[in-house]
Amino acid sequence: MSTPIIGFFNNKGGVGKTSLVYHLAWMYSDLGIRVVAADLDPQANLTAAFLEEDRLEELWPDSDHPLSIFGSIQPLLRGIGDIADPHLEYIEENLGILVGDLWLSGFEDELSSVWPDCMDRKERAFRVISAFWRIMQNAALNHQADIILMDLGPNLGAINRAALISANFVVVPLSPDLFSLQGLRNLGPTLRRWREEWNERIGKNPVDLKLPSGAMKPVGYIVMQHSVRLDRPVKAYDRWIERIPDVYRNAVLDNPGESNVSVEDDPHCLALLKHYRSLMPLAQEAHKPMFHLKPADGAIGAHVMAVRGAKQDFDNLAKEIGRRTEINLAYPVE
Repeated sequence: MSTPIIGFFNNKGGVGKTSLVYHLAWMYSDLGIRVVAADLDPQANLTAAFLEEDRLEELWPDSDHPLSIFGSIQPLLRGIGDIADPHLEYIEENLGILVGDLWLSGFEDELSSVWPDCMDRKERAFRVISAFWRIMQNAALNHQADIILMDLGPNLGAINRAALISANFVVVPLSPDLFSLQGLRNLGPTLRRWREEWNERIGKNPVDLKLPSGAMKPVGYIVMQHSVRLDRPVKAYDRWIERIPDVYRNAVLDNPGESNVSVEDDPHCLALLKHYRSLMPLAQEAHKPMFHLKPADGAIGAHVMAVRGAKQDFDNLAKEIGRRTEINLAYPVE
């Protein structure tokens, strides 16, 4: 039985995706869920959020990077074997991270070149394309993980194709602007095409190699960092927010038609997350999630209520994603 993977993806950058994965990983861990956070973005921002610079230097030496995700694929790339056993960097007992690596961008060309080879039943092509999924599953097995949260870069390249066919579910973080809407219009058809193309290839597996299903089931979207005044988005964002439900349904769900439903009433909207303003710099400085901030970290005065609000927001979101994905997450009784 494989561990379910949730990919967080938008091919438009700057929407707070990495911060979202970081905070959800911590929240699930706080809820008693065993989590693997997989950093498959070659920018490795999720890894940098979790780890101090001194540790990053140790993980990314000048020579080989055996403890990163890139290190796990090195034997396959060099033609001296299959994937190596993954290293899981433990943040706490329930939470481990598959360390990202800027060198991962060098895997892009290989993934692109072997994609057509799957149609010719070439074993190595299937090993390369499924490498991310098999690494994540091995890490989850070692960790006895309940769930894998996968952070991805903002593009529609071969790395993200191989990563997303590994995903059982996809959550789309958005910001209320023209670029996120355009990203949605590109994202939906691309996911459907990748799903169809992978389904064509699975049946041509020449060996008894375990492969991802390529389900990529859309779970919903999250509107990130909207400004709030009197519990309503400021007027400047209204024109973009009101378009999100229809664009998501048409482009991602391929369910054309007019609904005129608001984001607040849209069943596909998982959450509207506030811009937490000064909490985020405090959290980054302390290398903690916002809801772990203490007075010693500078969370005093009005920040105390904001910390409680962030905790409630992410608690609600984590549980809602659990419900939508029907993943069997046994939360402790509150």
